[in-house]
Amino acid sequence: MGYTPHPNPLPARGEREPSEREAGEGCSADGVWRHLRLLPETLDDPSLADASQGSAIVVRDSTIAWLGGESHLPREFDAMPRHECENALVTPGLVDCHTHLVYAGDRAGEFALRLAGASYEEIAARGGGIVSTVRATREASEDGLFEASARRLQQFLDEGVCAIEIKSGYGLDLATERKQLRVARRLGAAFGVTVKTTFLGAHASPPEFAGRSDAYIDLVANEMLPALAEEGLVDAVDVFCERIAFSPSQTARVFDAAKRLGLPVKIHAEQLSDSGGAALAARYHALSADHLEHLSPEGIDAMRDAGTVAVLLPGAFYMLRETKRPPVDALRAAGVPIAVATDHNPGTSPMLSLLDVMHMACTLFGLAVAEMLASVTRNAARALGLQATHGSLGVGRAANFALWELDSPAGFAYWMGGRPIARIVRQGRIVEVNR
Repeated sequence: MGYTPHPNPLPARGEREPSEREAGEGCSADGVWRHLRLLPETLDDPSLADASQGSAIVVRDSTIAWLGGESHLPREFDAMPRHECENALVTPGLVDCHTHLVYAGDRAGEFALRLAGASYEEIAARGGGIVSTVRATREASEDGLFEASARRLQQFLDEGVCAIEIKSGYGLDLATERKQLRVARRLGAAFGVTVKTTFLGAHASPPEFAGRSDAYIDLVANEMLPALAEEGLVDAVDVFCERIAFSPSQTARVFDAAKRLGLPVKIHAEQLSDSGGAALAARYHALSADHLEHLSPEGIDAMRDAGTVAVLLPGAFYMLRETKRPPVDALRAAGVPIAVATDHNPGTSPMLSLLDVMHMACTLFGLAVAEMLASVTRNAARALGLQATHGSLGVGRAANFALWELDSPAGFAYWMGGRPIARIVRQGRIVEVNR
C-alpha cells in the first residue's frame, strides 16, 4: 500500500481553539469497519487475526462488539452501516504514558546553553531548569494554560493517541499544582480523550524552600497531596528521585502518603545516577519506573517481581545527548514490560510526536518492531493502570483504534517526520485527522 508523507505543521498561535463543547464532538463510529488488517499481537485473542483475508471490527454503542475475519461476520450485523477501510493496518489507539504537557513558556534558551556545553545540573544551579518553568506556570491563568496545552495535545491526538498521562510538577505550591491538574482534567473532557493525571509535586524544591527540601516534602505529603486527592484531581503520584531532586528516603515519605490515600505511585529514577529509586518504587508496587539509564541489576529484579513497567524516554536521552542507554537487553531477558513515551516537557524533551519516539526507540535503544508497537499500546496502558480498557483490541473494549497507511508495522520504525495515519476512532467517535 505504501505511504506518502504529509506535512506536519504546528498550529498557528492565532488559531481559535475549539470550545470544550466542540472539541469532543465527532461522528459515531458505530458500524462495520471492513477490509482491515489485524495484527495478532494487538488483540486480546490473537487467533482472531486472519492473514488470509480481510478482517472487520464491529462498533456498537461506542464499544467493540465483534472482530475477526470478515467472512465470519455474524448476520446480526448485516443492517449496520459499513465503513470501507481499503486494507488499512489497524492498531489500538496509541498511549503516551509519560508527559508534562501542562506548563507555560519554553526553555529554548537553556537548550542553547546545553549546546554550548552547560550540563543539566549546571543549568539547574543557575536558577534555570524546572524552576524557570515554575515561575512562568505560576504566573499563567488557568485559561491561558488550557489554550497553550490544547495546541500541544492536538499534535498527539492527530497521531492516533487515545490515552495520555499528564503530570503536574510545574507549580510546586498547592494553588498552581491544582491549576495544572484542573487543566489536565479539562483537556480530557474537551477533546474526548482518556487523560490520567499524575501529581508530581515532588519534582523540585521551589525557591521559597531553598535549602529546606525536607520541609517541602512534608508540605507535599501532608498537605498538598491530601487536598488534591480529596478534590478528585489525582490518579497517581510521582517523585523525581535523583541527586538534583529528592532522595530515596524523601521519596518514600511521599509514597507512604500516596499509600494512605489508596493512590498508585510512579517514579522518575536512575536518569542521571543509580539512586536505587526503581527498587524503592517496586517495593510500593509502582505502576512504572521511568528513564532508567543507570538502572542496576537489583533494580531490574525488583521491577520484575513487582510487575512494574519500565518506561523508556528516548526524547530526553537524545535532547540531553546522553551516551548511557537503558539496559534494554537485561530488561528484556528479565521479562520486565517495556513502554516508551515522549516525556513531553519544556526543558529536556520538547517532543510533540509519539511516532518519532517510536522510531527513536528502535534506532537509539534497540527495540524490535514488535516490542516498539507493544511499548506504545499494551505496555504503555499497563504503565497507567489502563490495561483493562486500552492498549489492545477485543470484544467489550471501548472503541479506540487507528487506521494506518502502512504495509507493515515496520513502517512505524522506518518513516521519520511523517504521519501515516488514515483514520482515528477515539472513545467510539470518528475524529478528524489534521494533517
